[in-house]
Amino acid sequence: MVSYLRGASSVLFITGAGISADSGLPTYRGIGGLYEETETPEGIPIEEALSGEMMRQNPALTWKYIHQIEASARGASFNRAHAILAEAERRFERVWVLTQNVDGLHRKAGSTNVIDIHGDVHDLLCTECDHRSTVEDYSNLAPLPRCPSCGAPLRPDVVLFGELLPLKKVETLERELRRGFDVVFSIGTTSIFPYIARPVVEARMRRKATVEINPGETLISGEVDVKLPMRAAEACEALWARL
Repeated sequence: MVSYLRGASSVLFITGAGISADSGLPTYRGIGGLYEETETPEGIPIEEALSGEMMRQNPALTWKYIHQIEASARGASFNRAHAILAEAERRFERVWVLTQNVDGLHRKAGSTNVIDIHGDVHDLLCTECDHRSTVEDYSNLAPLPRCPSCGAPLRPDVVLFGELLPLKKVETLERELRRGFDVVFSIGTTSIFPYIARPVVEARMRRKATVEINPGETLISGEVDVKLPMRAAEACEALWARL
């Protein structure tokens, strides 16, 4: 596996909640493992509470659970796995990170080529006007934050259930996948979304190297060249040391 990297000029890292688990963040069921119950106290699935439709109809309810997600990540620092992926940009000719995570830790670690396909919970936008802002944490936000310009509810710039992926990020992903990668890593994700599993499948079709780092079995475990049943930080540190 180290030989894959030594001969590579381009690498794609696909990451999920497992890479941030070593920073103390919970892994999620859907947006939220934070949510192990099938229903919220309101008697609805968490996916419905965290949906775009609910944000339009009852933003206070959606914000209740967005606040919980942000609080679970508040004050967390990037870990060694995040740092190694950032360092990889200086070692290889072309490196991209495709992440499902909304915690912003890849950029905090120094990665610049990041496709945060589900957004970043720290970026807020108005539901009515063009106002945008970035907040480090939500501790000073109201339960239902409102736009300082027009008074409409704010929302985080993340993909809620039932919403489309952001077009510009999809276009960036498509462009980089057309160019191809010498090695594709899947780190800490169950790969349940087709656009997360697809780069691994396409790399296999192109006979490029594929590696999965995940303690558990996932939908792509039987598709990769190498499976490392390890936590993200431990595996990344071991690989980096051998390079």
